[in-house]
Amino acid sequence: MRLLRTLSGLTVAGVLLSGCAATGGPGSTAGPGAAAPAVATTPVAAVTTLDTAATAASARRYAFPVAAKNVSWHETHSGYRATDIFAACGSKVVATTTGVVLEISRTDRYRKGKDGPYNGGLFVSILGDDGVRYYGSHLKSVTKGIKKGVRVKVGQQIGKVGRTGNASGVCHLHYGISPACARVGDWTVRRGVVWPYPYLKSWRKGGQKSPVAAVKAWRKKHGCKA
Repeated sequence: MRLLRTLSGLTVAGVLLSGCAATGGPGSTAGPGAAAPAVATTPVAAVTTLDTAATAASARRYAFPVAAKNVSWHETHSGYRATDIFAACGSKVVATTTGVVLEISRTDRYRKGKDGPYNGGLFVSILGDDGVRYYGSHLKSVTKGIKKGVRVKVGQQIGKVGRTGNASGVCHLHYGISPACARVGDWTVRRGVVWPYPYLKSWRKGGQKSPVAAVKAWRKKHGCKA
């Protein structure tokens, strides 16, 4: 008899709980006898996918410097170790990695036939948190708010592809990798001393190949003289 009374009590409790769910509880607009509202749930697979994507994004250290579908570049460059990345004028130029802006030019001071620090026209150079300097020039424009001393994040837009400076009238991004020797003014180093191609190839495919070792080796061998 005690067992029957216990079961009966459980049945009544179940009915009362069911009634609470049907009315929606405090604040609910559902009337008596209405069906219990469906509970929204996210499939486990979807949660796992989102978590994986978030982790991958937060782990990204390097980004290809031009955010455009159609780009092309060569393994070599005339005269010194750099790369010209060809893309439509106005294409987004982004920070290769997280770091601080070292130098910036919003004015095209280049004069035809005069080789020197103004060759790049409008440009931005960044000292990455990895200790490497990344330089992009011939820009059409520099993004508002980008100035010397400002921190930028990997993939953040810093300008647009253009043809300022000694760009021969062709829209492209001149791209150089180097150690930040004098940090400013050392334009022959800033324009590029380590071949960027293998790193660009990796970043374009979502890889994270780092130029840190190559830059350190160059600096040890050359002492910042290009």
